Amino acid sequence: MTKIIDLSQSVYDLCTLYPEIIPIMKDLNFTNITNPTMLQTAGRVMTIPNGCRMKGISLDTVKQAFHEKGFSIIE
Repeated sequence: MTKIIDLSQSVYDLCTLYPEIIPIMKDLNFTNITNPTMLQTAGRVMTIPNGCRMKGISLDTVKQAFHEKGFSIIE
């Protein structure tokens, strides 16, 4: 089964669908993703591209990390 990350989905939805992305994102400096309260609140409205802009993290770096872990990306 192909694991697909749709960048228009909320971080909460993606983490619910694929819990294995939480440590990937933590390693990319999205440290708040491990806080259940943050995931339940801000994560419901935040997308990965918006989080990248807020944190100053390259979206290409995030995409590459997901590709390396076997995910496909939809933009």
